[in-house]
Amino acid sequence: MRRDGPPKEGRVSASAIHIPRRLRAPAPGWTTTADVIVVGSGIAGLTTALRLRRRVDRVLLVTKTVLDEGSTAWAQGGIAAVMSPDDSPEEHIHDTLVAGVGLCDVDAVRALVNEGPDAVWDLIAIGADFDRGETGKIALTREGGHHRDRILHAGGDATGREISRALIAALDRVRDDPGIEVIEHALVVDLLSDDDGRVSGVTLHVIGEGQVDGVGAAQARAVVLATGGLGQIYASTTNPAVATGDGMAAALRAGAELTDLEFVQFHPTVLYLGEGSTGQQPLISEAVRGEGAFLVDADGTRFMKGRHPLADLAPRDVVSRAIIERMRATGTDHVFLDCRHLGASFLEQRFPSIVERCRELGFDPATELLPVAPAQHYASGGVRTDLLGRTSLEGLYACGETSCTGVHGANRLASNSLLEGLVFARRIADDLTRRLAAGELPEPTPVSPAPAPSDQPALVRGKRRLAVQRAMTAGAGSVRSRSSLETTLARLGELAGADDGKTGSPKSWETTNLVHLGQALTLAASLREETRGGHVREDFPERDDANFLHHTVIRREADGHLTVTVDSVPAANLVGLGLDETHPAPDTRTHPKEQHERLP
Repeated sequence: MRRDGPPKEGRVSASAIHIPRRLRAPAPGWTTTADVIVVGSGIAGLTTALRLRRRVDRVLLVTKTVLDEGSTAWAQGGIAAVMSPDDSPEEHIHDTLVAGVGLCDVDAVRALVNEGPDAVWDLIAIGADFDRGETGKIALTREGGHHRDRILHAGGDATGREISRALIAALDRVRDDPGIEVIEHALVVDLLSDDDGRVSGVTLHVIGEGQVDGVGAAQARAVVLATGGLGQIYASTTNPAVATGDGMAAALRAGAELTDLEFVQFHPTVLYLGEGSTGQQPLISEAVRGEGAFLVDADGTRFMKGRHPLADLAPRDVVSRAIIERMRATGTDHVFLDCRHLGASFLEQRFPSIVERCRELGFDPATELLPVAPAQHYASGGVRTDLLGRTSLEGLYACGETSCTGVHGANRLASNSLLEGLVFARRIADDLTRRLAAGELPEPTPVSPAPAPSDQPALVRGKRRLAVQRAMTAGAGSVRSRSSLETTLARLGELAGADDGKTGSPKSWETTNLVHLGQALTLAASLREETRGGHVREDFPERDDANFLHHTVIRREADGHLTVTVDSVPAANLVGLGLDETHPAPDTRTHPKEQHERLP
C-alpha cells in the first residue's frame, strides 16, 4: 500500500487487504426468478419497484426486515426541491456544488435538480401529504448550505416516515398483482454472477416459513441495490440498526467499483447522551436551526457567527468541524443547541417527534440547552454508477445511499438524499424498461454460489461488531490522521483474520460486511492527504486542489486484493463557486424562517 502521497497514475495494490468473493453460507435450499430484483425498501427501492411493476412481467422486492424500517423512515428534515417562484434550479445546483467542494458530477447534479420537482409532484400524486401553510400552499423551509427555502417537510419533522407510508400504501394497493412479489426479513448475502461476469441474481437469507426460508438463490436479468448506508460501521450513528452496508459490501466482493468511500458525513447536531453511548443516536434535525435555533459553547458563546456567511446554517462539514474545534479548545465533549427562544408551542407543532424524543431522554428543548455533538450520518460514497444508475458490472444497478452517482461529491447538501433516491430510481426504472424490451439483458443462467477452492470465504463473528465500530470511530471517524488510519487498518486486519470456522449467520454476515467496507474506506481515507468536505485530516488540515481534486475508486480484483485508481475532476468545477475563496458568496436573503409557498 502506497503511503508516500496520492496515487497520480495507474493502480495502487493494497496487498495487505484480502476480500473474499463470497461470504460463507449454507448452500441455497430454494430458488426463485424474476425479471428484476430490487433490494431495499426505502425511497429508492420502493420507487424503482413501483415504477417497474407497470412495465415488466415480474419484479421481486426484498427487504432486510419489514418495509418501513430503513433509513428513509428516519429522515426528519425533508426533501429539497425547487418549488417556489423565488427559487431557481441554478441556485439549487450552485448550493449543491458548493457543499460538494469541487467533487460533484455536474451533470448528475443537473439531473437531480431539474427532474426533482416533477418527481416530488409524483410523490404527492400517490398520496404523500406534505405540510402546508395557512393558505393551503406547501410550506417550505431551509437547512444548512441552502440559500433559499426549498425544503418540503411532513408531520413537522417526520418527512421520511410520511414518504415511506405513501410509497408502502401504493405498494399495498398492488400486492395482489402477480407481477410483483415482496419478501420481507430477507438479508442479501452475495451477488450471483454468470460465466461472463454479468450479475444474474442474489443469494438471500430469509427468516420465514415454508419454502422461502433460510438461504436461497434469486435469479434475475438485473439487480438493483438500494440497501441504504453503512452507519453501523461506527459506534455512534443516526442510522438504524439495519444500516450495515450489505449492498455495498456484496458489490465490493463481486468486483464492482466503489468510489468516494472516504467521504463520510457526520451530522453536527446529534443529541449527546454521554460517554460510551453507542448505536443509533437521536438526531436533532438541521431544520431546527433553519427555524432559528443556534449553537453555543459551554460559556454561551455563539461560535458559528463570523466563521461562515450562513453561520449556524453553514454546510454540515463546516459546522461539524467548528464544533470539534470548539470542543478541543474548551476541553469538552459536546456543545449546545439553543432552541429556547422558539417557544414550546412552536417547537411542539413544528418538531413534535424531536421534542417528544428529547423529553423521553430527560431534555426539554423549550426550557434548556440541548447537548449535541457530531455523529456519523450519511455515506456520500458508495457503489459507483453512471447517470442511469448502472454500475461497472453488467446487470447491476445501485440507487440511494448505497450508490455514488456523483451528486454529493465530498459532502452531501442537506435534504438532497431523499431527492437523489427518488430521481435516480425513476432513471433506473426507465433504463431497465428500455433495455429489457430491447433484449439487452438476457435471461439468467443457473450458477453455483460456491466459492472457488482458492478463495475460501472467512467470517467475522457477530460479537466482534463493537470492536469493529470502536476501531473505525477511533481511527477513521470525524477526525483522522495517517497514524490513526494505519492503526485502524491493522486492527481490522486482525478482526478479519479471526475466523472461527463456523457456518454463517445474519449477525456474522453483517459484521463481516462492516469489516470489508471498513478496510476499503480506511484505505481510501489513508490515500487522501488533505481535508475536504466530510474528510478531515488533522495532519493535513488544508484542502489541496493541486493533488487531490479527484475521486478515489476501489475495486476488488480476482485474487481478492483491492486496487485503487483515481479519476481526476476538472479544475473548472471550482470556478464560480467561491471555493477558491475563504467562503462562498454571502447570502442575500433574510432570516431562514421566511417561507415561500406554491399551490399544487
